[in-house]
Amino acid sequence: MSDYKNYIQDVLSKLSKCKKKNDLNILRSEYLGVNGIITKKFRKLKTLDLKDKKKLSIKINKIKKKILKLFFLKKKFLKEKIIQNLNKHKNIDLSLSSKEVNLGSMHIITYEINRIKNFFFKLGFEILFGPEIEDDYYNFDALNIKKNHPSRDSHDTFWFNKNILLRTQTSSMQIRTMEQRKPPVRVIVPGKVYRNDSSLTHSPMFHQVEGFIIDKKINFSNLKWIMSNFLLYFFKKKYKIRFRNSYFPFTTPSAEIDILNQTSNKWLEVLGCGMIHPQVLKNVHVSSKKYIGCAFGIGIERIIMLKYNISNIRSFFKNDLRLLKQFT
Repeated sequence: MSDYKNYIQDVLSKLSKCKKKNDLNILRSEYLGVNGIITKKFRKLKTLDLKDKKKLSIKINKIKKKILKLFFLKKKFLKEKIIQNLNKHKNIDLSLSSKEVNLGSMHIITYEINRIKNFFFKLGFEILFGPEIEDDYYNFDALNIKKNHPSRDSHDTFWFNKNILLRTQTSSMQIRTMEQRKPPVRVIVPGKVYRNDSSLTHSPMFHQVEGFIIDKKINFSNLKWIMSNFLLYFFKKKYKIRFRNSYFPFTTPSAEIDILNQTSNKWLEVLGCGMIHPQVLKNVHVSSKKYIGCAFGIGIERIIMLKYNISNIRSFFKNDLRLLKQFT
């Protein structure tokens, strides 16, 4: 390492022969790669005493910095030469502005589902996913939905055969979860569901988040607290809320939750909830005398439409950039 100029001259000589970027990379590897000349010199420093190590390391670093600068300048030169050749042979006007690059972003449905998952995760809920193709036991029978219930008809449900269907709700995961786990459980299930319906506010496929808790000391007040705080979190402002009596086969008592639209002064339904029916607990061999459960179901598209004043549910699936760009 005593002759600093010889190293630099050697590099300069080889750089002058580099005509392409690949040649430059090969040369860089020769000197600065894992087994390069300069790298090997650094490795030998550990064999020296402290005084010699300090003295020699200064020299090696000096050479390394100089070589790096030479490589940078050569790379810049090759890049400019390529641009000049392109401009010469293809008549490219470099003064023109570049084409606009449209960067993608997260879809509003995915974004809001992630926000919902984050809210319930902080409350100790586990996030589970279930099959989209279900059988009638998990989708209907075990949830206390009788054989003659209208939701089983083909005008409401997509059937593959007499027993297999596209799930109409993520509530089926209540049964699957309780079959595999003993209480207490606290779970939310986001996912796609399917119903044979199509209109401005309904789609054959939409997203739902089912949530449920099964524990020894759960009551309707707990459910009301969770739902009230969720709506405050989701809409980012306080609405007047009412719990209206309703009916679901798998909960009793059951309620629909409405919010008061301050502009139109009308009540708008946002989600359904209730205490899990004792028969549903019995179907999975959970004692309704020992354990109590509450459940809720959130239609994602519905509450997003209310939040952002979107009138047509099909807008979510058209890939219309005029809509999607509003949420980037």
